[in-house]
Amino acid sequence: MKNYQGTGRRKTSVAQVRLTSGTGHVMVNKLPITEYFPIEIYRKDALLPMALTNTDGQFDVFVNVRGGGKSGQAGAVRLGVARALLEYNEELRSVLRPAGVLTRDPRMVERKKYGQKKARKRFQFSKR
Repeated sequence: MKNYQGTGRRKTSVAQVRLTSGTGHVMVNKLPITEYFPIEIYRKDALLPMALTNTDGQFDVFVNVRGGGKSGQAGAVRLGVARALLEYNEELRSVLRPAGVLTRDPRMVERKKYGQKKARKRFQFSKR
C-alpha cells in the first residue's frame, strides 16, 4: 500500500494531502469532509481533481490543513490533491493542467497602508 503526498497553498492556507489506496473516505483534520466543509461548494472544489480524473473511489484522502478561512483551505486542498495525483500517475497532467488545478493561485490580501482606512480605501477628504 503506497502513499502519495502533495502540498497545496492558497491565500494563507496550507494543506498537506496524503492519498492511500482505499475506498474513497476523505478526512480533513481528523473529521469527515462533510463535517469540516459543511458547504457543498467547498467540498466539490476540494475534490475537483479526483472528479476530473475519475479516481473518486480509488483512494482514501487524509488532509491536514491550517491557516486562512474555509475558502482558502478548500483551494489549498484542491492543489494538494492534484499534486498527489500527479505523484501517483504523471499522465494525469494532460487532464489536470487544462482544468487549471495545478496552478498555484498567487493572489494574496494586500496590506493596509498607513494614513488610509484599508489597503486602497481612504479617509474622507474635506476641502474646507
